[in-house]
Amino acid sequence: MQLNSIQLVNFRNYAEQRVELAEGINVITGENAQGKTNLLESVFMLSCGHAFRTRFDKELIRFDTDFARITGELFSREREQRIDIKLGHGARKQITLNGVKKNASELSEVLRVVLFCPDDLNMIKSGAKERRRFMDMAISQLRPQYSELLSEYTRLYEHKKRILNDWHEKPSLLDTLDDYSDCMCRISAKLIRYRAAFVEKLRQTAAPIHSDFSGSGEELEISYSTVSTVDDPFASEAALYEKLYRHQQSHREAEIASGNVLTGIHKDDLEISINGVSARLYASQGQTRTAALSLKMAEREISTQDTGETPILLLDDVLSELDPKRQEYVLNRIGGGQTLISCCEDEQIKSRTGGKVLTVCGGVVK
Repeated sequence: MQLNSIQLVNFRNYAEQRVELAEGINVITGENAQGKTNLLESVFMLSCGHAFRTRFDKELIRFDTDFARITGELFSREREQRIDIKLGHGARKQITLNGVKKNASELSEVLRVVLFCPDDLNMIKSGAKERRRFMDMAISQLRPQYSELLSEYTRLYEHKKRILNDWHEKPSLLDTLDDYSDCMCRISAKLIRYRAAFVEKLRQTAAPIHSDFSGSGEELEISYSTVSTVDDPFASEAALYEKLYRHQQSHREAEIASGNVLTGIHKDDLEISINGVSARLYASQGQTRTAALSLKMAEREISTQDTGETPILLLDDVLSELDPKRQEYVLNRIGGGQTLISCCEDEQIKSRTGGKVLTVCGGVVK
């Protein structure tokens, strides 16, 4: 899997730019606020149809212009491919693959990426939302159906939340509450099985990486936490549905009284420990960064094992946040596939990677 070139028109601070990429390592350098992360974000969009720094497509369109366009030419699935994404104010996003209209969830079938940005360094210490986001992004690229199920669950959740908020003004809304709860339980049963399978692969893959990375043989343990009545996340969908529905019914009156959705997989988490101790509560800064990097490196390996193609690795200014030892470990593990690394002017990092250097200045790549 290789992205050969990317063309941007009115994307973020890029007016019109075509960038040719090398097969191995590409170092994207330049001063702050010149467009390095914007370039990485455009590559990320080609893999999933959305950005990683905003939920609003209008923010991706260059000021004083009406549309933005991202075009990627790549080699994947033993053939040349072309992905085209067009954004417009007040218009629906248009996505095509080789000239054929596609949904955003279908893009990962031809282009997959693993993104590691500075915010990911805080994933271990942050709340469950960040770890769920990590899971959801990783699984969505491997299993497009997962993304569709997750979108449907989110839609049902928002409807149910409005019912619980508004039923005092319109009591008849409660007549539909159980239907939404039932549908959420049925979809949750499918999503739990996807998450459990991914976390098991993550547990097996990340542990040896972390042990090697830490240099002291520290033991990383990962487990999946979901609704309390689910004692076996690998159970059949029917069995999971029954346990989820029972938990939902036991919270029905409390949800109505509080006006909040109190139960569901939107509260799932990854439980991470180092040497048997909760990483979220007790890990040092070094341990936190080592664990986060291990998860991301494991994600890349899982994708490679699952599909037979190495995903593109996007490193957004994370090397500057790491000490020399951790920098060296990352640089030693990024071979075997295409990598885009953004960094500020740092001749040492550029010379250590031996890759193609792209210098960005004011939305222009040299």
